[in-house]
Amino acid sequence: MLRAARDADRDTVLAWRNHPDVRAVSLTTHEITPEEHAAWWEAATSDPRRHILIFDDSGVVIFDLRGDPPSWSFYLDVAGLGAGLLPTWMRLEQAAVRYAFGELGLRRLGGETLATNTQVLALHRRFGFRETRRYERLIDGGPRTVVWTERGIER
Repeated sequence: MLRAARDADRDTVLAWRNHPDVRAVSLTTHEITPEEHAAWWEAATSDPRRHILIFDDSGVVIFDLRGDPPSWSFYLDVAGLGAGLLPTWMRLEQAAVRYAFGELGLRRLGGETLATNTQVLALHRRFGFRETRRYERLIDGGPRTVVWTERGIER
């Protein structure tokens, strides 16, 4: 279900990320240029502390192990999935959590979600993530509330 991203995936991932519905719930909402994306892609794929994974050729999961705790983010092919969006979203989160605590061997994992993105927050709760803090962040020149959710495991 999850596989390492390849350079051939770069433009597809950009198209998914630039979909208006994805941008609307992201911490960076402008349309990302191909040059900006190429620079990010090169930095992310050449850093062993970051993992870009493709889920069933319909979404991307990004793990960033540089922080404490490590963080993750994801987005889906909103345009291509249509009515299959919610089931795919649930399978992606399940696979991502399994990967983080399995293959990556993490003990904790966190992520940022806009407080207004209640669907994602509900999905995270369903998969064992708990809100640990809220804070303000400037997005599009204005303050927005961000929720940090985190999940840990006992070993």
